[in-house]
Amino acid sequence: MNITDVKVFIRESNQLKAFVNIVIDDAFIIRNIKVIEGQNGLFVAMPSRRVSNGEYRDIAHPINTDTRNTVEKIIIEKYKETLQEALSAAESTVEP
Repeated sequence: MNITDVKVFIRESNQLKAFVNIVIDDAFIIRNIKVIEGQNGLFVAMPSRRVSNGEYRDIAHPINTDTRNTVEKIIIEKYKETLQEALSAAESTVEP
C-alpha cells in the first residue's frame, strides 16, 4: 500500500487543526480524516459517523498498528508542511 496523494485543509479551530484526504495507490480515496491537537500532541482521527445509539464509528480505518502508524506519520508530516507553507505565505504578504 502506498499513499500517493495527501491534501490538507487547515481549520485551526480549538482542537481540530485540519481535514485531510488521502489517496491510496492512485486508486482509492479516504476523505475527512481529522488532525486533532490532543493532550499528548497531534493525532489522526479517521472519518466516522454517528450511529443510532449516539456513538461514533469509524467509516474507514487501518486494520493493524503498522499501517495506522504509517498513515498517521505521513498525514502529520504533510499537515506540518502545509501549515508552515501557509504561515510563510502569510508572512510574505505582510508589508513592513
